[in-house]
Amino acid sequence: MGSFSIWHWLIVLLIVVLVFGTKKLKGIGGDLGGAVKGFKDGMRDGSAAPEDKSAAPAQQVAGTAPGHATDKAPIDVEAKNKS
Repeated sequence: MGSFSIWHWLIVLLIVVLVFGTKKLKGIGGDLGGAVKGFKDGMRDGSAAPEDKSAAPAQQVAGTAPGHATDKAPIDVEAKNKS
């Protein structure tokens, strides 16, 4: 009773096809494939986005005029853990 044989899986597949029908299963498979493709595209776009975001602050800092009211020296802060 530990593992399923090929006959168990074929019976389960037959029951699933009888319950849902082949057209519905084909539609579910297409939707699942589209979701996986969209996820991969999102991951690919997500890895390129940080490069674009890192360039934006440099342009913003370079665009500020010296002596302007918002031109301040950076503050060096060290985080400490609570005990």
